[in-house]
Amino acid sequence: MAVKVLVVDDSGFFRRRVSEILSADPNIQVVGTATNGREAIDQALALKPDVITMDYEMPMMDGITAVRTIMQRCPTPVLMFSSLTHEGARVTLDALDAGAVDFLPKNFEDISRNPEKVKQLLCEKVHSIARSNRRSISSAPMPSSAPVVGKPPAPAALTRPVSSPTNAAAPAPSSSASSSTSPAPKRKAYKLVAIGTSTGGPVALQRVLTQLPANFPAPIVLIQHMPAAFTKAFAERLDKLCRISVKEAEDGDVLRPGLALLAPGGKQMMIDGRGVIKILPGDERLNYKPCVDITFGSAAKSYNDKVLAVVLTGMGADGREGARLLKQGGSQVWAQDEASCVIYGMPMAVVKANLADAVYPLDHIGRHLAETCI
Repeated sequence: MAVKVLVVDDSGFFRRRVSEILSADPNIQVVGTATNGREAIDQALALKPDVITMDYEMPMMDGITAVRTIMQRCPTPVLMFSSLTHEGARVTLDALDAGAVDFLPKNFEDISRNPEKVKQLLCEKVHSIARSNRRSISSAPMPSSAPVVGKPPAPAALTRPVSSPTNAAAPAPSSSASSSTSPAPKRKAYKLVAIGTSTGGPVALQRVLTQLPANFPAPIVLIQHMPAAFTKAFAERLDKLCRISVKEAEDGDVLRPGLALLAPGGKQMMIDGRGVIKILPGDERLNYKPCVDITFGSAAKSYNDKVLAVVLTGMGADGREGARLLKQGGSQVWAQDEASCVIYGMPMAVVKANLADAVYPLDHIGRHLAETCI
């Protein structure tokens, strides 16, 4: 059965071009178009599409307001179009908070210069988010977007264990995460926590990291599939929301407790045995820049059995081979459960390869990290 798509944009040219690209796929049917957020809501209720493509800047009602209303009234996977600017990144992250599943850069030059590449990418995104878990994008509230007030600096070293995440700004667990599918983990002194994710990841990372206390005792590295223009804005956003510190990683950064380093978009992040971050150019032969496998693999080489890796929601299988290397060295690997994933791809690849030591609902992962790392 064809995927039914509603195209929303105030630009007549963009609506027509997106509709033409999608209609060329025999497994996609454009069932309607809208020129602003209010029309989008009406069309979503009337046409019940499988996927909505949404612009942000529109008259009458902007895309974020429309997404929020659609998620309340008729939850539907939304693909946002965004500009590759710092402001575009901020707006896109707001849209993901509101319930959008994924995003694509809105670049008119690429549409005219690389039509086949654009067609392939757009159609792949539409097909993938059509299979997304609607319950996961509509059931659980996001953590407050207000920054943590009086956020203390992360200490350079800790001598006492964290017994529970009592200081964490934790959201209420979602109904889909009422029970863990694995027992509570054993406490251990990890030298590194490494978290990899893709589609649905910005929201998932926000949920996990806002549950960690300021004195979280382990360094953290984050690998999120995201364009270069977005990662700095995303790191800044997480830093404002979390009690731990978060920044976009730079070459030469040093791991320290209570600090999360986000891999920069378009590049690769590795860790050496001294805990120093290496940022390398993105290899065109690799599909993902940054790539979870690359960072996990370097962590396995540097820290043997002292890594706790977590694979969250995302398309594809990035992270599986890195998890394999970590397991060979004796490290632990957790995976997000299917019910709480937006896209059960990356965690599924790890679970099917028998590499997951534990499988947890999203809203339990942050709490378990705080209870486990000493």
